[in-house]
Amino acid sequence: MSKNLTEPLAETKKKPTREEAEGAVRTLIEWSGEDPDRDGLLGTPDRVVRAYKEFFAGYNEDPQSLLAKTFENISGYDELIVLKNIRLESHCEHHIVPIIGKAHIGYLPNERVVGISKLVRLVDIFAKRMQIQEALTSQIADTIQEILKPKGVGVVIEAA
Repeated sequence: MSKNLTEPLAETKKKPTREEAEGAVRTLIEWSGEDPDRDGLLGTPDRVVRAYKEFFAGYNEDPQSLLAKTFENISGYDELIVLKNIRLESHCEHHIVPIIGKAHIGYLPNERVVGISKLVRLVDIFAKRMQIQEALTSQIADTIQEILKPKGVGVVIEAA
């Protein structure tokens, strides 16, 4: 598999605490010229950190173990399996702004197949990381290729 451009924080680096993350959000609010203690912003650092935990939950999941349970292609199915319009929400790694779109996955099974819901979950795992669309596309395709070893795989991302 090609190098995953969105690897989690190296084991040697200490992840900031929740309090440190909230402090960083507070600093950004102040930097923008706002008062983090005004009524409308009270609790915002906590809400932002909770939102980021959800936005970037893909760093806490292993996409390869997700596809570990496969099924033998016992029926000799030799047609293209296509799953279209998988909704995705990600964040641009350059500006941390939302990327919203859809993914389309197709693969030609060889000896193994996987449940369709696993493909949807695979998209979600990689999308919930700081990304660029090109890397997201490659990561999904590479993981399917590595685990299922299909005769062919294609992934298309439509997003903005």
